[in-house]
Amino acid sequence: MEQHQVHRPTESKRLTVEPDIHPSAHVLHSTFGSWTSIGPGNQIIESHIGDYTYTMDDVTVNYAEIGKYTSIASHVCINPVDHPMERVTQHHMTYRRRDYGFAATDDEVIFNRRRGNRVTIGHDVWIGHGAIIMKGVHIGIGAVVGSGAIVTKDVEPYAIVVGVPARPVRKRFPDEVIARLMEIAWWDWPREVMEERFEELNDTEAFIRKYGVDIRS
Repeated sequence: MEQHQVHRPTESKRLTVEPDIHPSAHVLHSTFGSWTSIGPGNQIIESHIGDYTYTMDDVTVNYAEIGKYTSIASHVCINPVDHPMERVTQHHMTYRRRDYGFAATDDEVIFNRRRGNRVTIGHDVWIGHGAIIMKGVHIGIGAVVGSGAIVTKDVEPYAIVVGVPARPVRKRFPDEVIARLMEIAWWDWPREVMEERFEELNDTEAFIRKYGVDIRS
Protein backbone atom coordinates (compact mmCIF):
# COMPACT_ATOMS: atom_id res chain seq x y z
CA MET A 1 0.00 0.00 0.00
CA GLU A 2 1.41 3.37 -1.02
CA GLN A 3 2.38 5.62 1.87
CA HIS A 4 2.03 9.38 1.66
CA GLN A 5 4.05 11.68 3.85
CA VAL A 6 2.13 14.55 5.37
CA HIS A 7 3.85 17.91 5.11
CA ARG A 8 2.96 20.49 7.70
CA PRO A 9 4.01 24.13 7.60
CA THR A 10 6.79 25.07 9.97
CA GLU A 11 5.52 26.94 12.97
CA SER A 12 6.62 30.54 12.98
CA LYS A 13 8.98 31.61 15.71
CA ARG A 14 7.50 33.86 18.35
CA LEU A 15 9.26 37.20 18.34
CA THR A 16 10.37 39.18 21.39
CA VAL A 17 11.72 42.63 22.16
CA GLU A 18 15.14 41.26 21.25
CA PRO A 19 15.86 41.32 17.49
CA ASP A 20 15.63 37.89 15.84
CA ILE A 21 18.50 37.65 13.34
CA HIS A 22 18.89 34.45 11.32
CA PRO A 23 22.29 32.80 11.83
CA SER A 24 23.01 32.97 8.10
CA ALA A 25 22.55 36.75 7.95
CA HIS A 26 25.65 38.92 7.60
CA VAL A 27 25.33 42.07 9.70
CA LEU A 28 27.93 44.83 9.89
CA HIS A 29 27.71 47.97 12.07
CA SER A 30 23.91 47.98 12.12
CA THR A 31 21.22 48.44 14.78
CA PHE A 32 17.77 46.91 15.21
CA GLY A 33 14.66 47.88 17.14
CA SER A 34 12.37 45.70 19.24
CA TRP A 35 10.32 42.89 17.70
CA THR A 36 12.40 42.92 14.50
CA SER A 37 13.06 39.85 12.38
CA ILE A 38 15.92 39.46 9.90
CA GLY A 39 15.60 36.56 7.48
CA PRO A 40 18.09 34.00 6.15
CA GLY A 41 20.80 35.06 3.75
CA ASN A 42 20.39 38.76 4.49
CA GLN A 43 23.21 41.25 4.21
CA ILE A 44 22.73 44.34 6.38
CA ILE A 45 25.49 46.94 6.20
CA GLU A 46 25.67 50.15 8.28
CA SER A 47 21.90 50.48 8.58
CA HIS A 48 19.20 50.96 11.20
CA ILE A 49 15.99 48.93 11.16
CA GLY A 50 13.09 50.13 13.31
CA ASP A 51 10.72 48.31 15.68
CA TYR A 52 8.56 45.49 14.25
CA THR A 53 10.15 45.70 10.81
CA TYR A 54 10.96 42.37 9.19
CA THR A 55 12.89 41.10 6.19
CA MET A 56 12.38 37.83 4.36
CA ASP A 57 15.17 35.79 2.76
CA ASP A 58 18.09 37.07 0.66
CA VAL A 59 17.53 40.77 1.35
CA THR A 60 20.38 43.28 0.94
CA VAL A 61 20.34 46.56 2.87
CA ASN A 62 23.24 49.01 2.54
CA TYR A 63 23.49 52.39 4.26
CA ALA A 64 19.79 52.81 5.04
CA GLU A 65 17.43 54.12 7.70
CA ILE A 66 14.27 52.01 7.83
CA GLY A 67 11.27 52.90 9.98
CA LYS A 68 8.93 50.81 12.11
CA TYR A 69 6.40 48.20 10.95
CA THR A 70 7.94 47.93 7.50
CA SER A 71 7.54 44.69 5.51
CA ILE A 72 10.40 43.72 3.20
CA ALA A 73 9.86 40.74 0.91
CA SER A 74 12.52 38.31 -0.31
CA HIS A 75 15.28 39.30 -2.73
CA VAL A 76 14.82 43.02 -2.15
CA CYS A 77 17.93 45.17 -2.59
CA ILE A 78 18.05 48.51 -0.81
CA ASN A 79 20.79 50.92 -1.87
CA PRO A 80 22.89 48.74 -4.19
CA VAL A 81 26.44 50.02 -4.11
CA ASP A 82 27.83 51.88 -7.09
CA HIS A 83 31.22 51.56 -8.77
CA PRO A 84 33.57 54.41 -9.73
CA MET A 85 32.75 54.64 -13.43
CA GLU A 86 34.91 57.75 -13.76
CA ARG A 87 38.08 55.76 -13.06
CA VAL A 88 40.09 53.90 -15.69
CA THR A 89 38.69 50.68 -14.23
CA GLN A 90 35.52 50.40 -12.21
CA HIS A 91 36.65 47.09 -10.68
CA HIS A 92 36.60 47.15 -6.89
CA MET A 93 40.31 46.38 -6.66
CA THR A 94 40.89 50.14 -6.82
CA TYR A 95 39.12 50.70 -3.50
CA ARG A 96 39.25 47.25 -1.87
CA ARG A 97 42.99 47.46 -2.32
CA ARG A 98 43.94 45.32 0.67
CA ASP A 99 42.10 42.28 -0.69
CA TYR A 100 44.30 42.28 -3.78
CA GLY A 101 47.57 43.25 -2.07
CA PHE A 102 47.86 46.61 -3.81
CA ALA A 103 47.98 48.66 -0.60
CA ALA A 104 47.89 48.36 3.17
CA THR A 105 44.62 50.32 3.40
CA ASP A 106 41.38 50.55 1.45
CA ASP A 107 40.28 53.68 -0.40
CA GLU A 108 37.81 55.29 2.03
CA VAL A 109 36.77 57.91 -0.54
CA ILE A 110 34.49 55.41 -2.26
CA PHE A 111 33.03 54.05 0.96
CA ASN A 112 32.36 57.54 2.30
CA ARG A 113 30.63 58.43 -0.96
CA ARG A 114 28.37 55.43 -0.51
CA ARG A 115 27.63 56.39 3.09
CA GLY A 116 26.65 59.87 1.92
CA ASN A 117 23.86 58.48 -0.30
CA ARG A 118 21.74 56.78 2.36
CA VAL A 119 18.26 55.50 1.64
CA THR A 120 15.47 56.41 4.06
CA ILE A 121 12.30 54.36 4.31
CA GLY A 122 9.36 55.43 6.44
CA HIS A 123 7.07 53.50 8.76
CA ASP A 124 4.56 50.89 7.57
CA VAL A 125 6.10 50.57 4.09
CA TRP A 126 5.60 47.38 2.08
CA ILE A 127 8.38 46.52 -0.37
CA GLY A 128 7.49 43.69 -2.74
CA HIS A 129 9.55 40.74 -3.92
CA GLY A 130 12.69 41.60 -5.85
CA ALA A 131 12.28 45.37 -5.72
CA ILE A 132 15.37 47.57 -5.87
CA ILE A 133 15.62 50.90 -4.06
CA MET A 134 18.38 53.03 -5.54
CA LYS A 135 20.79 55.26 -3.63
CA GLY A 136 19.59 58.46 -1.95
CA VAL A 137 15.88 57.63 -2.36
CA HIS A 138 13.32 58.53 0.34
CA ILE A 139 10.18 56.39 0.60
CA GLY A 140 7.36 57.96 2.59
CA ILE A 141 5.27 56.47 5.36
CA GLY A 142 2.68 53.88 4.32
CA ALA A 143 3.95 53.53 0.75
CA VAL A 144 3.87 50.34 -1.33
CA VAL A 145 6.64 49.33 -3.75
CA GLY A 146 5.47 46.70 -6.22
CA SER A 147 7.36 43.48 -6.89
CA GLY A 148 10.27 43.92 -9.27
CA ALA A 149 10.07 47.72 -9.23
CA ILE A 150 13.24 49.80 -9.46
CA VAL A 151 12.78 52.96 -7.43
CA THR A 152 14.97 55.84 -8.61
CA LYS A 153 12.98 58.78 -7.21
CA ASP A 154 11.36 59.68 -3.89
CA VAL A 155 7.98 58.11 -3.12
CA GLU A 156 5.22 60.09 -1.39
CA PRO A 157 3.50 58.80 1.76
CA TYR A 158 0.86 56.13 1.06
CA ALA A 159 1.66 56.07 -2.67
CA ILE A 160 1.76 52.79 -4.61
CA VAL A 161 4.58 52.61 -7.15
CA VAL A 162 5.29 49.91 -9.73
CA GLY A 163 7.45 49.31 -12.77
CA VAL A 164 10.91 50.05 -14.13
CA PRO A 165 11.59 52.78 -13.34
CA ALA A 166 8.93 52.87 -10.63
CA ARG A 167 6.02 55.25 -11.18
CA PRO A 168 3.04 56.06 -8.95
CA VAL A 169 -0.23 54.39 -9.94
CA ARG A 170 -2.47 55.52 -7.08
CA LYS A 171 -2.61 56.20 -3.36
CA ARG A 172 -3.80 53.74 -0.75
CA PHE A 173 -6.33 56.22 0.68
CA PRO A 174 -7.86 59.61 -0.13
CA ASP A 175 -5.75 62.62 0.85
CA GLU A 176 -7.90 63.46 3.87
CA VAL A 177 -7.50 59.95 5.28
CA ILE A 178 -3.74 60.06 4.68
CA ALA A 179 -3.52 63.40 6.49
CA ARG A 180 -5.39 62.00 9.50
CA LEU A 181 -3.23 58.89 9.66
CA MET A 182 -0.15 61.09 9.62
CA GLU A 183 -1.62 63.11 12.48
CA ILE A 184 -2.45 60.00 14.52
CA ALA A 185 1.04 58.53 13.97
CA TRP A 186 -0.05 55.17 15.41
CA TRP A 187 3.43 53.75 14.71
CA ASP A 188 4.69 55.79 17.66
CA TRP A 189 2.23 54.30 20.13
CA PRO A 190 3.89 52.41 23.01
CA ARG A 191 3.38 48.67 23.21
CA GLU A 192 0.69 48.84 25.88
CA VAL A 193 -1.41 51.21 23.78
CA MET A 194 -0.92 49.03 20.69
CA GLU A 195 -2.12 45.99 22.62
CA GLU A 196 -5.21 47.87 23.83
CA ARG A 197 -6.14 49.12 20.35
CA PHE A 198 -4.80 46.26 18.26
CA GLU A 199 -8.13 44.98 16.88
CA GLU A 200 -9.03 48.47 15.69
CA LEU A 201 -6.21 48.44 13.14
CA ASN A 202 -8.37 46.32 10.82
CA ASP A 203 -11.01 48.98 10.10
CA THR A 204 -9.53 52.18 8.65
CA GLU A 205 -12.79 54.13 8.58
CA ALA A 206 -13.66 53.38 12.21
CA PHE A 207 -10.05 53.97 13.23
CA ILE A 208 -10.05 57.45 11.69
CA ARG A 209 -13.36 58.32 13.31
CA LYS A 210 -12.13 57.31 16.72
CA TYR A 211 -8.59 58.64 16.75
CA GLY A 212 -8.34 61.07 13.86
CA VAL A 213 -7.78 64.77 14.23
CA ASP A 214 -10.23 66.77 12.11
CA ILE A 215 -7.74 68.58 9.89
CA ARG A 216 -10.53 70.63 8.29
CA SER A 217 -11.40 72.41 11.53
